Amino acid sequence: MADTDEELGWVRASQTGDPAAFGRLVGRHQRMIHALAYRMTGSLAEAEDLAQETFIAAWHQLEGFRGEASFSSWIYRIAVNRCLNWRSRAQRRDSVHQAWSEQRESIPSGDAPRARQVQEALLQLDPAQRATIVLTVYDGLNHAEAARALGCAETTVSWRVFTARRKLRKLLANVQGKGGGA
Repeated sequence: MADTDEELGWVRASQTGDPAAFGRLVGRHQRMIHALAYRMTGSLAEAEDLAQETFIAAWHQLEGFRGEASFSSWIYRIAVNRCLNWRSRAQRRDSVHQAWSEQRESIPSGDAPRARQVQEALLQLDPAQRATIVLTVYDGLNHAEAARALGCAETTVSWRVFTARRKLRKLLANVQGKGGGA
């Protein structure tokens, strides 16, 4: 779909910060982006989320649109990248959940108290450290992904993981020392 003069005007106005002009662009391309996301995910809810993420990303990246391709091609590419990233995250999440499920099934029933102790130790961590451990250890995100999710630097994530693991070792050693392991 080639850009019309009207659409190019909306793009230019949007680049100067006009949200109404960007709203017109969203209205014009929303069905196309939503349909793409639905075909990529097979889920209406995920498609809605990904379409919204696409338009948010487009708004933030709008100054980078130079008009070398049509606006529809440009936003379509953003949507495709969002969908591909979603697929990667979903596969990684499914893999981690599968591994967690298998690991959990392989835990002898006598280890349930230990799992409860680990959970209680997690709850004693500072919330930022706990979130970092959950994202990196339980959800399988790497430090860069966790940093984006938490809105902090990757070095901050590394430091929080290091500090949290040290605290967890200490907390769990105290439990073990008090007769937690028979």
